[in-house]
Amino acid sequence: MAKSVEQLDRVVIRIAGDSGDGMQLTGDRFTQETAMFGNDLATFPNFPAEIRAPQGTLAGVSSFQVHFADHDILTPGDRPDVLVAMNPAALKANLGDMPKGAILIIDTHDFTDRALARIGWNSNPITDGTLDSFQVHPLELTQMTLDALESSELSRKDAGRSKNMFALGLLSWMYSRPTEGTLAFVEKKFANKPDIAAANITAFKAGYAFGETTEAFAVSYEVKPAALASGTYRNITGNLALAYGLIAAGQQSKLPVFLGAYPITPASDILHELSKHKRFGIRTFQAEDEIAGIGAALGAAFGGSLAITTSSGPGIALKGETIGLAVSLELPLLIIDIQRGGPSTGLPTKTEQSDLLQAMFGRNGEAPVPVIAAQSPGDCFDAAIEAVRMALTYRTPVFLLSDGYIANGSEPWQVPDVTTLPDLTVEFATEPNGDGTNGGKVGEYLPYLRDPQTLARPWAVPGTAGLEHRVGGIEKADKTGNISYDPDNHDFMVRTRQAKIDGIAKSLPPLVVDDPDGDASVLVLGWGSTYGPIGAACRQVRTSGAKIAQLHLRHINPFPDDLGDILARYEKVVIPEMNLGQLAMLIRAKYLIDAISVTQVRGLPFKADELADMLTSVINTGAVNTESVNS
Repeated sequence: MAKSVEQLDRVVIRIAGDSGDGMQLTGDRFTQETAMFGNDLATFPNFPAEIRAPQGTLAGVSSFQVHFADHDILTPGDRPDVLVAMNPAALKANLGDMPKGAILIIDTHDFTDRALARIGWNSNPITDGTLDSFQVHPLELTQMTLDALESSELSRKDAGRSKNMFALGLLSWMYSRPTEGTLAFVEKKFANKPDIAAANITAFKAGYAFGETTEAFAVSYEVKPAALASGTYRNITGNLALAYGLIAAGQQSKLPVFLGAYPITPASDILHELSKHKRFGIRTFQAEDEIAGIGAALGAAFGGSLAITTSSGPGIALKGETIGLAVSLELPLLIIDIQRGGPSTGLPTKTEQSDLLQAMFGRNGEAPVPVIAAQSPGDCFDAAIEAVRMALTYRTPVFLLSDGYIANGSEPWQVPDVTTLPDLTVEFATEPNGDGTNGGKVGEYLPYLRDPQTLARPWAVPGTAGLEHRVGGIEKADKTGNISYDPDNHDFMVRTRQAKIDGIAKSLPPLVVDDPDGDASVLVLGWGSTYGPIGAACRQVRTSGAKIAQLHLRHINPFPDDLGDILARYEKVVIPEMNLGQLAMLIRAKYLIDAISVTQVRGLPFKADELADMLTSVINTGAVNTESVNS
């Protein structure tokens, strides 16, 4: 039958089902084909912490959301236009996010009385009127998959596992996605299991053919490629971009790279990826625990390597003592915290921004550490290089904050020209630096004789003749590094270490405020992964005719030198965060402004339309009812 093709400028699709049924794989394949097609996109994977959560339960629902468009977008979308629900639990868990008129594609195979009762439904929502406000397509996806694989030698259970590929084929037809990449991916992934590969390919093709031939779908859709700047692009997740940034930093610094890490969600993918790149001088060590991981990394830093440790909030808590030791030793060490919901084990697979104060102050004594934050998946590459620059230049541990939202989410990333990357080359100490006038004898090595510009101390590779020196956690004497309990020396060293971190602000570029007309009265200040929702909300506010300014911070400790002057220009400053107001606390304390703190700790990113409503309220009334975004 002849079918029409409708042009759309954007679509948000969510695929949901049982954890372990391939929802993340299905979403990832759709995303990869969408990236190859040339759309701008953003994704949001959402899954339980359990490896295989109970089937058919709300707790076991896994979903993947992708927003793709023919123009620049910033978020995975507030509410899906399309939901593919593979069972009753997936439908119930996601129904509240669906706007009226949305398309629901529902696999009816498991809509039994028992399955419905398990999730608290007393009747079938498909037939009882619950879904009357939606465009509902109840389909026997599982049975159609089994029918397509009838000639296969797979068991009925194994054949049924290909239903996700049937659904992917249907979606690929509905939204005019390429298919060649998915077919090649399946053949490669299951190269050692040809029967599984054949079943998945057959199911995928059957789903595509069903879309072409069924009368249930009279229209397919097309979203044209986005007009992106010329260059080479690839779809990339935050953790992958971060790993690539670390590899690039190793090449630009000409240092061997050492990662000491203990696996933890959602940071483990960095360890997995870096372990594949030994040819670039990368050495990875999967330690027995978090303390051993950072201890090995700090030892590698002492030995002259570009040292890194990765974790999430619970692991960072365990690393605290060794971070303090790194502050005392004044050695470069990159500490990467992929934040998740807490406290304690908290929400291992959900996102949060609640480790900012931990990164700032989570150590005993006066132990200042620079803190920077990535704002999007692709930005993780640049953030990693910037963090390494600071660590190497100032001989200090540096915190790099990401979170589960951008670590697992993806977007198109323009592969940079290698010639544009900064030179991170390090000059190690090779000769004694005492000259008889600088506090040391001629021919003596002074490990704490500082660079007058950066206050960084020399970095000597162990074994260099004549440069032997003491290391340890007990306070060092100025210049000589000898153990010292002198009160005046301790006061001097504490203040000098703080001054070194404060001085980093001099190397930061001027902040760029997004204020198109230059006369907005309200500034939205953000950090980290709130960049996308804040940016999308500001676009909505401006479209409505109101004026709003946006400023997003990468450097949080120290704050850029011009931040105070910028904040003073605006009547109101609004700070949305996925915590209880940690940046707002720091801003209020340092700049004495009455910032409006808008907080959310639901394990989910902000919705742009809710932020837009809140910002409009601030513009119109000078105040905000934060109930919608704080609840």
